[in-house]
Amino acid sequence: MSKVCSICGKRRQVGFNISHAHNKTKKVWNPNIQKVRAVSSIGMVKKINVCTRCIRSGKIVKPLQKKTMHVAESF
Repeated sequence: MSKVCSICGKRRQVGFNISHAHNKTKKVWNPNIQKVRAVSSIGMVKKINVCTRCIRSGKIVKPLQKKTMHVAESF
C-alpha cells in the first residue's frame, strides 16, 4: 500500500532523533494512511488511500453501506 494520501499528498517525513548527548539517528514519521471506499467526482465508488485528517475533515464522500437483506423463513 502506498504511503501517500490521494487527497492532500501527505507522505512520510524524515528527521533526526537527538539524544541528550546530541547524538543524531535518522527517524521516519509515517502518516496514518487508510484504504477507504469513496465516491469519485464522476460518481463511481473507488478504493483510495487517504490520511485520517482528510477523513475526519470531510474531504471525501463515503458511499452508502451495502446492506444485506435477511428474509424470514415461513413454515
